[in-house]
Amino acid sequence: MDDLSTGSESDYSNTWISWFLSTKGNEYFAEVDEDYILDRFNLTGLNGEVVQEYARALNLITDNLDEESLSDDVREAVETSARFLYGLIHARYIVTSRGLSKMLEKYRKADFGRCPRVYCYSQPLLPVGLSDIPYQKAVKLYCPRCEDIYSPKSNRHGSIDGAYFGTTFPHMLFMVYPQMIPGKGQPVGSSSVADVNRSLVAGQQRGEGPSAVGSVSTAAVATKAERYEPRIFGFKVNEDAKLSRWRTARRNA
Repeated sequence: MDDLSTGSESDYSNTWISWFLSTKGNEYFAEVDEDYILDRFNLTGLNGEVVQEYARALNLITDNLDEESLSDDVREAVETSARFLYGLIHARYIVTSRGLSKMLEKYRKADFGRCPRVYCYSQPLLPVGLSDIPYQKAVKLYCPRCEDIYSPKSNRHGSIDGAYFGTTFPHMLFMVYPQMIPGKGQPVGSSSVADVNRSLVAGQQRGEGPSAVGSVSTAAVATKAERYEPRIFGFKVNEDAKLSRWRTARRNA
């Protein structure tokens, strides 16, 4: 419990949600509207996910729980369940119009960090889960420019469950706000993909073949490399699905 405290007494003078958001390591989370939480339809099925102290955890999140009447052990169990429940609610909330708007503001301020890749030119990142099932994968950061994912720099952020953001969020945001999709243009003086392909063809014509590490061809390694596939509610994003089929056909040719 000590690790959750920010050390400020003012954190406890407001709502539970504001305290949770001000806690170190929770900077990725948006504030879920209380009206959304109080609508039980939005919480359908979550009582099956949060099997321990669900009712008390919900009351704690909405500031309707008398914590003074609880023992230390029970209070800690309720607090743990409340953080878990809020994360699951958060994953649902951020794909709503209101939630997307709040996350868009955080994206514009680069609250989730920037892409470490040189040719992405400090492109802001977005959190994404690799699974919608809790306790499966930690949260990753998606770059819409290079369309790859990265691990958070901070260990606090790196330990956040990816299910609290889900697999759908970043791609839903760009479908709702297509003007926020960054361009894929190459800067002046840099090598384009076509230039690289021409150099490889020229090398093969000279009998050099593809570059390799030891006896393993990098082309062969590329065909087996795991690629991140954007998904919305489990389905591949249409344009990415086309690109994936094209890549597979080219590799198998």
